[in-house]
Amino acid sequence: MTSIILLDGGMGQELIKRAGVKPTPLWSAQVMHEQPHLVRDLHLDFIKAGAKVVTLNTYTSTPRRLARDASIKMLAPLHQAAKKAAKDAIAQSKQSDVRIAACLPPLLASFTPEAALNYQDSLSDYQQLVELQNDAADLFICETMSSIDEARAAINAAKPTNKPIWVSFVLKDGEAKLLSGETLAQAITAIAELNVDAVLINCSSIETINQHAAELIACFPVVGAYANAFVDIAPLKPGGSVDCLEERRDISPEKYAKHCLDWVGQGFRIIGGCCAIGPKHINATYNLLNKNGIKCTHKIDQ
Repeated sequence: MTSIILLDGGMGQELIKRAGVKPTPLWSAQVMHEQPHLVRDLHLDFIKAGAKVVTLNTYTSTPRRLARDASIKMLAPLHQAAKKAAKDAIAQSKQSDVRIAACLPPLLASFTPEAALNYQDSLSDYQQLVELQNDAADLFICETMSSIDEARAAINAAKPTNKPIWVSFVLKDGEAKLLSGETLAQAITAIAELNVDAVLINCSSIETINQHAAELIACFPVVGAYANAFVDIAPLKPGGSVDCLEERRDISPEKYAKHCLDWVGQGFRIIGGCCAIGPKHINATYNLLNKNGIKCTHKIDQ
């Protein structure tokens, strides 16, 4: 039986819906600050759906974002809350085969490479995040990376932990290019020298991933993807909130699962969901993969 790693889906949009609140620039971190049990419950729902890796809910809990949008004093408490939520969810699930991924996200804003810090400042901030998350982490995901330098800083910050490191890029719609304009091939060549364990595409459309799956597979041994369900990511600006982004209505759990099965058939080894991909999507994916003889696990069989 073929095996793949099944990740969870997006936390932020689902938490906003469950909390019944208007999104703020802190997004999922705001919900965690006010209603931490919702984060635990969503992790648990993803685990029950079949996810074997859950990612810490710290995407917007970076030093610079908190300093801009709230208070830097929230940095450590939010990370403690995120670790507790993930650990408690795994404990409640009574499943021994679920792992925790630390989250190394864009430090100031998603989808805006021009707003990124320089390499040294990025490295310093990522080192803070690694220190805060490492005691709960089985691996690190450098996700929604918009440039090679951003990815390089996140990877190098996580290197001293000697834990698996995955790097995941967001692509321009319909192009094999990072949002910085650098090509996907250039990015993979650059980060391959740092001995990362996997390369993925995330927070990109299903269609963009479909279009560039073959190139990704040809460029790196272990690859994967977790798509979003937004119509367009362009309206989101630094300091803004996700209420400016429209969710697609044409991506049912069953439709998403079929795309995931196709990606696995092409050679993807890691599958999950990003923004607006919820537990039902992950469960449909788990069931369809199982039906086709594909085992969902937390590690890659060599």
